[in-house]
Amino acid sequence: MKYFDEIKRTMEWVAQQPKTLFLGQTVAGPGTFMFQTLRDIPPERALEMPVNESFQMQFTIGLALAGFIPISVYPRQNFLLLATADMVNMLDKIPVISSQQWLPRVIIRVASGPDSPVHPGHQHVGNYAEGFRKLFSSIEVIELNEPEEIFPAYQRALERDDNKSTLLIEHGNFYNQK
Repeated sequence: MKYFDEIKRTMEWVAQQPKTLFLGQTVAGPGTFMFQTLRDIPPERALEMPVNESFQMQFTIGLALAGFIPISVYPRQNFLLLATADMVNMLDKIPVISSQQWLPRVIIRVASGPDSPVHPGHQHVGNYAEGFRKLFSSIEVIELNEPEEIFPAYQRALERDDNKSTLLIEHGNFYNQK
């Protein structure tokens, strides 16, 4: 199966799982290349967010603490950087601060943007996977390099028994290449 097709199939499966909710920019309507992978999920599972990455992460954490499993979608890693303080100081630390009483499970879906057929600018194509790995102690960072890695990574993120959060990194160039 191709990279794009596997992501789309996986998103449809994730949307069928209890307590899941997709939120982010262009999750309920077109606007970025990632929307095409969400176009067939039920509308009641997609919550469009304003362009405010930090607020989105704070809202995501609140949903997780309320018992949902949010899939927080950020179309570009460059803009996920605006939510990094909330990820590092809140999402990553809540288990430690609460003596493991609060274990919010969040799935963060992000991409390094495609640089062809037209290069969108350097602020849209960054890959900060190694930096994120160094920042987090309880958020697992997984890069999705091959189509066959996609479904198992999301399944693990949803079914993990340690309730850790997961940052799943896609590569926009692979949507049409693999």
